[in-house]
Amino acid sequence: MRLIIAEKPSLGRAIADVLPKPLKKHEGYIESSSGDYVTWCVGHLLEQSEPDSYDPAYKQWRLEHLPIIPEQWQLQPRKGVRKQLSVIRKLLKTADVIVHAGDPDREGQLLVDEVLDYLKLSQARRKNVRRLLVNDLNAAAVKKALARLKSNTEYVPLSVSALARSRADWLYGINLTRAYTVLGRKAGHNGLLSVGRVQTPVLGLVVRRDQEIADFKPCPYFEVFALIQTQQNESFKAKWQPSENCQPWMDDDGRVLNDKLAENVVSRIKGKDGLVTKAENKKGKENAPLPYSLSSLQIDAAKALRLAAKEVLDICQKLYEQKLITYPRSDCRYLPAEHFNEAPDVLAAIRSNADQLVSSVDGADTHRKGRAWNDKKVGAHHAIIPTARRANLSAMGDKVNKLYGLISRQYIAQFYPEHTYSSRKLEVTIEGGLFTASSRVSLQEGWKSLYPKSKKTPTDSEDQFLPDLKKDDPVHCSDAEIAEKITQPPKPFNDASLLSAMTGIARYVSDKDIRKVLKDTDGLGTEATRAGIIELLFKRDYLTRNAKNINATTTGMALINALPEPATRPDMTARWEQYLNSIVERQGSYQVFMGDLEAQLRELLSSAGSSGMGEIRAIPAKPYRKKRSFRQKRKTK
Repeated sequence: MRLIIAEKPSLGRAIADVLPKPLKKHEGYIESSSGDYVTWCVGHLLEQSEPDSYDPAYKQWRLEHLPIIPEQWQLQPRKGVRKQLSVIRKLLKTADVIVHAGDPDREGQLLVDEVLDYLKLSQARRKNVRRLLVNDLNAAAVKKALARLKSNTEYVPLSVSALARSRADWLYGINLTRAYTVLGRKAGHNGLLSVGRVQTPVLGLVVRRDQEIADFKPCPYFEVFALIQTQQNESFKAKWQPSENCQPWMDDDGRVLNDKLAENVVSRIKGKDGLVTKAENKKGKENAPLPYSLSSLQIDAAKALRLAAKEVLDICQKLYEQKLITYPRSDCRYLPAEHFNEAPDVLAAIRSNADQLVSSVDGADTHRKGRAWNDKKVGAHHAIIPTARRANLSAMGDKVNKLYGLISRQYIAQFYPEHTYSSRKLEVTIEGGLFTASSRVSLQEGWKSLYPKSKKTPTDSEDQFLPDLKKDDPVHCSDAEIAEKITQPPKPFNDASLLSAMTGIARYVSDKDIRKVLKDTDGLGTEATRAGIIELLFKRDYLTRNAKNINATTTGMALINALPEPATRPDMTARWEQYLNSIVERQGSYQVFMGDLEAQLRELLSSAGSSGMGEIRAIPAKPYRKKRSFRQKRKTK
């Protein structure tokens, strides 16, 4: 008998649907006429045990107990899942072949592996477990995946990485939350002060941004523009570029702060002749944006549809379970080469499902194979794209329709030509001063014809006509003007910019050496957890919404100010995420990661309460409710 263990009931049903009929549905599993059995987890069936499972004394929260570091880690069944765990235990006893069908990511890998370990499957049988990777719940894709089973041992590093992350979250969350909650009580605050490996640096990003805005002092600065005429009586504006000699009157961003300096430039160049010292004409092209990963979809959906990250994930899960899109918790933006052959069917489904995209589909060239199809850049899962399934999306609501449209448009763009343009840059020297101007003209809209035009307001020297000049051509400055502007504070975070910060965290890392090492893809949290982390900070009253802006609450600010700085910055956890990825790539070690973590944890605990605890006294107390687990739960449907 072959036993297939899916991550969720929806995946289990999709797998069973392609097995030989008739099917017998039992409580917790489905039996095929071929002798195959399909059962499922309900998200995580297991969770890390609470500290008092290791020692009853830990029921009381005391500083002298810390750090709590289990010698032998324990898991326990989540509430309400023991019956399903018993079903899997019973079926395992009679299974000849076991197939792991967790979701195709590191959390999905651990989710089933830990069940097999908890139910004490022998090492001999563990070596023979097969791995089923399903990115698309449609029958054709599931059948194809079943025909390509791999050895589960190939994915051990994925599971080890997820295990290290799970235990790291427990150690970090349990110990620092207990430490600061106890210290908070001593300072007069009776609420829970939750600290997390990822949630706290995210909160720190918002607190620091809010503080920068509060401390910001606007300052005037000055730009000089020359109105230049050619010998053919054509005119254009060019912007002055201050030289190094002007630095004493400039800020760190190169803006001129002294109006007298600007006035001096105007008086010096007005009515004077100049010379073109550089003329550059280029033709360029832009490829279509790649299909979406979850984070890139959440960022675009926040901008275009004003959807929160959690809302995007929930809608994606709904579309996935309706077999309308592929696996949503993907961090990949590329597609397997073999998927290219399915393009006509997928495009036909989009045409049927999304009325607003009919003309876009009709303009697609299905023979065009762009950069998105690249096997070398596809891991366990690929980009989020529509499937070939047709359905009545109008019955699923406006938000579902719009998000499906966003995903579909990004897919359609792969079958459109590049956007091509011509750019022109001029450098003009007048009385020793350098002035620059640029323009860009679209030659072929290509894929950009699918997207709404940008509402960005052009600057004084952009989007103007520039005459076709050559180096050493003479010109004349007929007039000059000063544009007085005011420096602007940083913008508050919103859903899109906070997600963007989490995915591109290197921009916010203070340690220059770490910043150099980090890749653009490294970030805080994972594709599956980022939305939940943001929502958790709202739920714990650390963040609040003001229109579309996200700001820190008084409680959130006080907590960040009370914590040691390393716990509030992304440097440490970004380094951890990088090392967890190295474990997946078989270059890192679980033992090294956990050893470093324990050392960092002891250091953080030793400095706990050394600064900022006075601010805790001013926080209004919240009803104290101890959480069962610090693990981010996965969607269980």
